[in-house]
Parts: sequence; structure tokens; C-alpha cells
Amino acid sequence: MLIGREKEKTLLLNALGEEYSQFIAVYGRRRVGKTFLIRESFDNKFDFQYTGGANITAKTQLERFCRALKEHGQTDTPQLANWGDAFSELKRYITNLPEGKKVVFLDELPWMDAPRSGFLSELEAFWNGWASARKDLVFIVCGSSTSWMVKKIIKNKGGLHNRLSHRISLKPFSLGLCEKLAQSRGLVMTRKQILEAYMVFGGVPYYWSLLQRGSSITSEIDRLFFSPDGELHDEFEMLYASLFKKSEPYIRIVELLAKKKTGMTRQELLAAGKFEDNGSFSDLLKDLEWCGFIRSYSQIGYRAKYEIYQLIDHFTLFYYEYMAGVRHGSNYWRSMLGTPKYNTWCGLAFERTCLWHVEQIKMKLGISGILTDEYAWRCNPNPSTGTPGVQIDLLIDRADGIINVCEIKYSKSKYTITSDYADELAQKCNVFKTVTGTKKAIHPIMITTDGLTRNEYWGDVQMEITLDDLYAI
Repeated sequence: MLIGREKEKTLLLNALGEEYSQFIAVYGRRRVGKTFLIRESFDNKFDFQYTGGANITAKTQLERFCRALKEHGQTDTPQLANWGDAFSELKRYITNLPEGKKVVFLDELPWMDAPRSGFLSELEAFWNGWASARKDLVFIVCGSSTSWMVKKIIKNKGGLHNRLSHRISLKPFSLGLCEKLAQSRGLVMTRKQILEAYMVFGGVPYYWSLLQRGSSITSEIDRLFFSPDGELHDEFEMLYASLFKKSEPYIRIVELLAKKKTGMTRQELLAAGKFEDNGSFSDLLKDLEWCGFIRSYSQIGYRAKYEIYQLIDHFTLFYYEYMAGVRHGSNYWRSMLGTPKYNTWCGLAFERTCLWHVEQIKMKLGISGILTDEYAWRCNPNPSTGTPGVQIDLLIDRADGIINVCEIKYSKSKYTITSDYADELAQKCNVFKTVTGTKKAIHPIMITTDGLTRNEYWGDVQMEITLDDLYAI
């Protein structure tokens, strides 16, 4: 059963009604549901489908492609010597199909592009020299190696430049969609329990599909992550290996960022990781951003070179917090509940959840249609001016002359603004306004799990947003 993805499904199906052939690329991180979306949209009915094999030679890839053509009915397909032969045979196969729209689906496209195989140039020739001139073809390509898909297909500077009819960047689910997915699978979970799962899995549908009915989320996390035979026990290594052919430098970057809550500048990353300052390092950062593991943001009041890179992938952060380099028993997660480390993790993970739900926050604020920039903000203490060090979880810089200073607090019940915290919040707003020199109005906002206690300091914030608000779809 397909949950969400209505816009993406509509786009795919509308391609069947277009006058000319359509070239569609679907991309996104491993396990996010790309293949499932395409198969469900077309009811698993394709005129031709082939899935590239991981870590195999070009010769083996071509042998499998030949076999796929034969299985689809072209029994006289000869041995394929190269990708030129392969696409020639695909053209012959398509030509001999009955009249009407034909759907061709090539899955895990990056795996087909073995070194010196000539795959990409032959793909260009297939589309530009033949398929694009037809009126009956829906050609869909897909791949988990997001960086490859973006560089080679989406932002291709050669023969495929601007050749795509549509691109679909498949994102992880929001809390609301995860709730719908859980309900569809018969999982009985409160919204707090769904939040806990989200802070571990993020919105990756495959991870959620592993949860079993009748078990607590605590037991499921122990089973999936901390049991030696758990389905996600080795997922971290497989995840990065599937996305990047050489995963070591990417892992080194996310490992550094996992230690810094608000992120690091490019210069800080270069120094800490001992990288060379060149275009290759810039590509590493872009790849991680395209894959949705990190985000970059510029801080108001600072020059562009101080752009911050922040790790926002829940699964990666959970791995570095609790799994990396440590051996655990099968009841480890149960033993962590309520500990100071667990409580600190909940606070940080809830902040990341809010970063993934800025649209829902804007919806609650009533500013969905207003152009905004979102970023965290920090300034170091300045003894010469007496300015204290300040860190703000989330700023929503609005085009209507307002900046929302969002404070994010995870708690097991209603959060109480104390006198000291009220003073701290006022100080943050004043320091931010002084350092940045902004002329915009500053509106403090509280984002909490269960709302605020109505006391004398409750009125110090302009609006409160709760966990329930983040479930909006």
C-alpha cells in the first residue's frame, strides 16, 4: 500500500498522457521508497524493466541485461559486447512492441556505470538520437546513489543537459506520514512513541516497515539495532557504501559533524579532518547535502565564507551517539531509558525533528506562503564588549519583516518557563538583534512536545507550537 507520495504518483501517471516521450529521473537515499513508488504507480506493469547489479563487472551487467530482454520476450537477443549493443537491442525490442504507450524502467542506474564501460554516452545516444523523437515512450531511471544521479543525470553538462522531462527527488516521510504508515501496518503507537521512533529512524519508510506489531518501540529498537542479527545492526556501513563508491571521506565528514550540534564551517571541517582545500572537498559536501545527510546555512550578520554545515540525518546521528565502536547487549536501549545521556539525546533529536518539519511550523504560524530562510545561530562571547555567548536552535527569517526566534524543548509533560529561562530567552533576542543589526521585529516562539504551563512568563512568547502541530500533512 502506497502511503503519501500523491504528487509523485500523479506526475508519473500523467506521463502516460503526454504527447511526446517522457524522460523521468527518480532519486533519493537508500530505503526511501523509490522503486516501491514506481512499481505501485504502474501496478508493477512495465514493458521492460532492468535493475543494475551492485559491484559487478560490465560484462556481468551486460549478461544480465541480455537475460532481461529474453525474459521480456525477445528470445533472439544475441550476446552483448558493450552498452552500444545493449541499447540497440533495447530499441529493437521497443520497436516490435504493440502500439500504445510503453513504460521502460531502469532501476539502480548508477550501478550500471562501471568504469570505462561507456554506459553514460550510450544512454545519451539512446535518448537523444532515438527515444526523444518518439511519442510513445515513458522512460524512467532511478538510483540510490544520489550524488551520481544528480551529477550524471540531473545536472549533466553533456548530452543529457536539460533533457529530463521531470525529476522526482524522493524525501523521507514527515511525522504525519509515518503515523499513517504505522496505522496501515496495524501498529498501535502514541504520538510520543512515534516521535521516539522518528528520532531514531527518521522518515525512512523501509526502517518503519521492519517494526513488528504487538511490541514496544523500546523492544524494537533493541531488536533491530543492538541484537547481533538485527536487520539494522550493520545498516550504517551498507548505507554509505551504497551511496558512494568511496565512502571513507564522506564518513569522516559526518563523524566530525556528529560531534558538533550546531555544525561546523568549511574551514573548521578542513582543519579537523585534515582535508585538502579544493574542489573535491566541495563535491563531498555537495554530495552529502544532496543525499539529505547534512544541510548548509548562512548566518545573518556573517559573511558567506562562514556558512555552516550541520548533520541532520537521524539514523546517522543515532549511530554515532549509541553504536559506533561500542559493543552492546540485546537489551541496551531498555537500559538507557531515563539516563542523563538518553535525556540529552532526546533534546537534541527533537531539535533535528523540528528542522525536518519547518513547513509544519510555518503552517502553524500562518506563514506558509511567505518566503523564509531557516538557520540556527550562534555567537561566541566577546569579553571586550561584554557580549555573552548565545546559541539559538532555529531562526525563521521572514520576508514580511519578522524573525521568529524558535526555542525547542523536549519534555515529558508541559514545559514551564521559569524566571531564569525567561531572562535567558530575552537575552538571546537582545544579543541577536545587537550583533546582527537587524531592523526586523523579533518574535520568540516556543516549540515543545506537550505545550507550556500557563504562568506569569507564558506571555513572554508570541506563540507556542506543540508536537501535535508537527503531524500536519
